[in-house]
Amino acid sequence: MFNLVVRNLSFSFFKSTLVLRLFPRSLCSSSAASQNSFTSFYLIESCGFPPDKAISVSKYLNIKTPDRADSVITFLKNQGFTDTQICHLVQKLPAALTYNPEKNLLPKFQFLISTGFSASDIAKLLSANPKPLGRSLKNHIEPAFNLLRDLLQSNDRTLVAIKHYPWYLGFDYHAKLAPNIQLLQDVGVPRSNMLYVLTYLGKDFVGSTDRFKMVVDEVVEMVFDPLKLNFMLAVSVIRSMSKSTWEKKMETYEKWGWSKDQILEAFRTYPWCMKTSEKKINKMLDFYVNKMGFETSIVLKNVMILAYSVEKRIIPRCLVYKYCLENGLVEDKNYGGLIWWLKCKENIFIKKLEKYETIAPGVLKFYQEKLDHGKESAKSRHFSLNPQVSDLSQS
Repeated sequence: MFNLVVRNLSFSFFKSTLVLRLFPRSLCSSSAASQNSFTSFYLIESCGFPPDKAISVSKYLNIKTPDRADSVITFLKNQGFTDTQICHLVQKLPAALTYNPEKNLLPKFQFLISTGFSASDIAKLLSANPKPLGRSLKNHIEPAFNLLRDLLQSNDRTLVAIKHYPWYLGFDYHAKLAPNIQLLQDVGVPRSNMLYVLTYLGKDFVGSTDRFKMVVDEVVEMVFDPLKLNFMLAVSVIRSMSKSTWEKKMETYEKWGWSKDQILEAFRTYPWCMKTSEKKINKMLDFYVNKMGFETSIVLKNVMILAYSVEKRIIPRCLVYKYCLENGLVEDKNYGGLIWWLKCKENIFIKKLEKYETIAPGVLKFYQEKLDHGKESAKSRHFSLNPQVSDLSQS
């Protein structure tokens, strides 16, 4: 009882004095400022809000006592949420602090667990998109999940899709997805191709049907085969960017001597080449053409090498390739064989090096050192993309 009295007195004190800390003196007489001062304080102290964000949110949220908000935070922590995840959730859905944990929140968590999500999955999903917490379980969340599962024909695939795109739980399928699916069916896209992209690239296939139809029509005009997966990938790429961004990337390739027809042919071959940023396009082409001596035509025929990770793939493999050249393990002065080295899977690449290891011990160690360095550089973002060819064999 004593602790409760002290707690109530403390919060009364905050409510009466915090206005001076959070609001300008000219507003201290404002009833709105007085009413919102405790809400702002609570958001700062209990949820980790920055002061300006707390003041902004407090205009739409009124916490008179901490009891309900405390119970929500306690509930989320018991469900495995970190302080950071709670902060993100409340910033995106401040009203969550007013919900009843037992009546409003617990049934939704129980449903998500019953579908196969782990506690950590749910924390990641809802901190990214907490809107489902404000929706009806019976009228929205369950139907949305079931519709997606029926569409993807697999519970496991549905879980993967929602993990990639948490907003799947927060929108109207009939209004935002079904019409777009129908458009794809109308042009002949197989259901199997739809399943792949809806599972892994869902965000590019929901939203305005008018905009989506324009994109689909554009891909059809580019002479993509709707029976192939690249048709769906092209829709995803174009859907993900503005027209001005697309034009800037076209201009970037043109500066390297590619014609519009060549760029579109590269796009048809490997749609992700237009997903790459202009900065990376310039750096990669500078590296391949000016540092490694590739003809532009080689890159055009193997355009997927522009999308690989610089630090984790391109530089380490180029370094070890040069190492093998200088140690007589390969004979390829024009670097034509390097394309295979860049494109093959990691396990196949390692097996290739293991064969060389019997002839020149140390090649695997050399590659692993460069790979580890690349991974560390990827973290720090200080790895140089443009080492001189003459330096490629240096350890």
